[in-house]
Amino acid sequence: MPLNTTSETAIFERLVLPSDPVLSEPAARSILAMQFSPEDRARMQALADKAKQGTLSPEEEQEVENYERVGHYLAILQSKARVALKAATDANS
Repeated sequence: MPLNTTSETAIFERLVLPSDPVLSEPAARSILAMQFSPEDRARMQALADKAKQGTLSPEEEQEVENYERVGHYLAILQSKARVALKAATDANS
């Protein structure tokens, strides 16, 4: 099955992951420090529990998709940040 190259995540990844890291070290470190709040993590756990039971409402299914999408975007940004920090470290060596 071919990868979906037109999904929001695929388009976003092409936008922020070109080979040239353009993030400053402080910006990269800030992005790496980003995480979901304790309230969001608790909500994601509650949704995961309901999903295991098969009791998610359509609205909750959409909420799960939203959390997943944002999580993917955050992972992409953090990947870009790690590449930028590695490039900065290599340049300073």
